Amino acid sequence: MFGEIEGAGFEILDPRFSACFVGHARIERLWTGGRWLEGPAWFPAGRYLVFSDIPNNRMLRYDEASGQVSEFRTPSNNSNGNTVDAEGRLVSCEHLTRRVTRTGFNGRIEVIADRSGGKSLNSPNDVVVKSEGSIWFTDPSYGILHDYEGDYAEQEQDGCHVYRVDPDGSIAAVATDFEKPNGLAFSPDERILYIADTGASHLEDGPRHIRKFQVTEDNMLVDKGVFAVCTAGLFDGFRVDRSGRIWTSAADGVHCYDPDGTLIGKIRIPEFVSNVAFGGEKRNRLFICGTTSLYAVYLTANGASLP
Repeated sequence: MFGEIEGAGFEILDPRFSACFVGHARIERLWTGGRWLEGPAWFPAGRYLVFSDIPNNRMLRYDEASGQVSEFRTPSNNSNGNTVDAEGRLVSCEHLTRRVTRTGFNGRIEVIADRSGGKSLNSPNDVVVKSEGSIWFTDPSYGILHDYEGDYAEQEQDGCHVYRVDPDGSIAAVATDFEKPNGLAFSPDERILYIADTGASHLEDGPRHIRKFQVTEDNMLVDKGVFAVCTAGLFDGFRVDRSGRIWTSAADGVHCYDPDGTLIGKIRIPEFVSNVAFGGEKRNRLFICGTTSLYAVYLTANGASLP
């Protein structure tokens, strides 16, 4: 699947973007055959990427050594976002079971969170792990709105919130004023947490932006306002590189933002993009989940230390 892909390429909007890739860089389509791909997470020890095919209720595995894609987990409880913790374990959001889980090295699945305030979560969507072990996830209602990515159900929570689970297992809502909280990622120094709101998916003139929060010493959030508004569709999942640039999904590909909030460039992909992850030996390969296909491109940028 090498060679030129129609509709794919780099779009430079600011000279700073030119430094993020070499001139002969090309986007590769690694695999196709999904229905809605999401949640890429890179495992360096095994040189493989795990990602979700939500409507098909499966998780897939791309092996960098062989270039092959195989089923990693079926059924997957309509898993969505995935990440890897500091110990190299898979952490996943499951729509069907409305929970966040962690998979141990022996394959045992442990429930991290499935309730808050004695009520079921909506449908955990995306997740990140802070270096000290706390797990942060978003909980919009997408998985319970219909039977396509989970099971239709009544919402028990009073809204769609962002949560933090501490290493002792306690859970706290850290942001409660979102319409549909979605992707999230920390800055390299973990002093900033970026969170997407895709409320425009169901609300006319709803939010289609990424918000910026200062993370306090006691792991609370201080709202610093809107960081960026999506110019093509909606932001979904995103990741941050070592220089603090945000690489985020959009309807026309991947948008790259400088830490100052400037949209400096795009990686054009010929289908909607849902999420991205840095991987490869030097974390300079950006894996891109399109609607039906997995793409990748080598950059001169490197992903931050944690996924």
